[in-house]
Amino acid sequence: MTRYKITLQYDGSNYCGWQLQKSVRTVQYFIEKALIKIAGCDHRIPVYGAGRTDKGVHANGQVAHFDLDTRLPDDKLCDAFNGNLPIDCKVLAVEKTVPDFEARFHAVKRWYQYQCYTGQSLLYRNQAWMVKDLDVEKLNKMAKLILGEHDFLSFSKYCESVNSTKSTIYHSQWEFDGEMVIYSIAGNRFLHHMVRYIVGTMVETVRGNCEYDDFISLLKNPAKNVHIYRAPACGLIMKRVDYE
Repeated sequence: MTRYKITLQYDGSNYCGWQLQKSVRTVQYFIEKALIKIAGCDHRIPVYGAGRTDKGVHANGQVAHFDLDTRLPDDKLCDAFNGNLPIDCKVLAVEKTVPDFEARFHAVKRWYQYQCYTGQSLLYRNQAWMVKDLDVEKLNKMAKLILGEHDFLSFSKYCESVNSTKSTIYHSQWEFDGEMVIYSIAGNRFLHHMVRYIVGTMVETVRGNCEYDDFISLLKNPAKNVHIYRAPACGLIMKRVDYE
């Protein structure tokens, strides 16, 4: 049995997230369904992702691993995946890896991108949050505050089973790309809805719906179930996962 690492891309618009669930369309379900067909077996072959993207969230560099006994070379296995996946999900690369590789637990840095579209076109409504008049200078003033290690309890969906709500942020920056305003963030781990809460609160602060001091207070005084703003899922993209 060989352990494989795959990198994949998907448009999350028509998925109920990454994680396998009953009776709903998820990315993990279709990857595992393709594996069953490729292997010619009648039992589930578990696939483990580096991160559990939410409903409507996209990925350009999701990573996963699984174990498979096959004679197919890596490139042919990649082709076999893509011949059995929906058109909104694509495996970009397949490679053999060490037997103990874990896509989730061996990741050292995860990169996300959030897109806010400030123009008039309707074509980006499934890829960005449609907002107007964003002040990038003010957004970056807040973005710098979250660099380093912080307790992000205020900026996450509370879950009793999560032992720690601390994360280390290595990169946090907003920039213009034409009419798109893009936020890039990299960290060692992300809590449930964390990026969307951070983005939502930053954006609503520059729009005047939240006070700058309130943003600072949420960061310095972590608390569960606080009133906070959450950005729509459609603008979030899992860019890549780094390993040592």
